[in-house]
Order: sequence, then C-alpha cells, then structure tokens
Amino acid sequence: MGAGAEDTAALEAQLFAYLENIPDPEIPVLNIVEMGIVRGVVVSPQSVLVTITPTYMGCPAMDFIAEDVVRVVSGAPDFNGRTVEVKLVYSPAWTTDWLSQDARNRLEEYGISPPDRSVRGPKRCPHCHAPDTKLVSEFGSTACKAHYRCLSCDEPFEHFKCL
Repeated sequence: MGAGAEDTAALEAQLFAYLENIPDPEIPVLNIVEMGIVRGVVVSPQSVLVTITPTYMGCPAMDFIAEDVVRVVSGAPDFNGRTVEVKLVYSPAWTTDWLSQDARNRLEEYGISPPDRSVRGPKRCPHCHAPDTKLVSEFGSTACKAHYRCLSCDEPFEHFKCL
C-alpha cells in the first residue's frame, strides 16, 4: 500500500472518530457509529462520501442524522472545504445484531431493555432486572421500541426490538 492510501485510511479513521460525536437522535446514549448507522466513509482530496443505513424503513431520524453528518464533517479539521455527500443505503438491512455488548449495556443503564433474540415473551426490566414484565404496547416512542411495564417494581420501560 502506498503512502497516499495510508493517508486516506488514516483520514477515514479520523472521520469515523468525529462521527462518534453524533448521538442517535432517538437513543442519545448511543452514537451513530456504534449503532451501525454509519456504514462507510470514503475520503478523496475534494470530497467525503458517508454512507448511512436507517435502522428501519421510513425512519424519520435519517434526515437529522444526514444534516448532523454534513455539519460535523464540514467543520472538522482536515475536511473543511471538501464536498460532503451523505448517501442512504438499504442493503444489507440494518439489524440489532450489529450492536456491541457495550452498546447493549448502555441501553440498559439508560432504562431501555436491549434487544435479545434468545428471550421470547416478557423482557427483563432494565430498572430492577426482574423478568416479570408485561407488554403494554407493541410500539413505544419509536417504531423500533415496544412499551413494557415491570410487574415487580411497577416501572414503565421501553424495549429495543430485535430487527
């Protein structure tokens, strides 16, 4: 690999680090990189292309995320003056499998029950960790979350659905 390729790779890695400062608008405890929304970054001398994937079709947050990406990249050192393009890609479709264990732990600390394909039926309460919970609504504050109530501590909580 030549020096130019190494420089490009370093710039792309640096840009990923800048993008980690953009919180997910619907789940601000996680950023758009660790959510898996940012799929790729390509840097050239004149431009930056950032590809993003919605967590589900029709996700209303994608316009806000794209605006934040343009703002952050345009204002970042070494990227100022480059054309910034954000491209939406749908394949492969985003999945909760892309969330790291650290991201799942932070969801739970934030009060959202993390996705877990191995758990059928009631979800564990993120507040008291009791498994005795009841589905209140298949949809919470967003389409990717369901609303539950813990029957042990009586606290409401959202569960991030497996997608």
